[in-house]
Amino acid sequence: MLVVVSAVLSELVYSVLAVVTLIYMATSVAYIVRLVRGPTLPDRILALDALSYDLAVFLALLSILLQRWVMVSGIIPLVLWIHAVDIYASKYLEAREMGE
Repeated sequence: MLVVVSAVLSELVYSVLAVVTLIYMATSVAYIVRLVRGPTLPDRILALDALSYDLAVFLALLSILLQRWVMVSGIIPLVLWIHAVDIYASKYLEAREMGE
């Protein structure tokens, strides 16, 4: 009984992850279009930021799907790097200078 429930639950998780992966791929294409065609620099930075965070979520879903938990240790520095780029980009947009 427990094996049957586990198999059904596993199949459901894989189905949901497959649908979510397709949604993330579609939004990634939309972000890339906004990144290339964005009317202003803040729009492009926002598109790059959203694309980067979506990549981090996609890698987390992929690690669940593949059951490779070591991939999560690579996601944490990626998210911290994205946050640092956001800080530097906002500082540049605010003061038009980089650095300290």
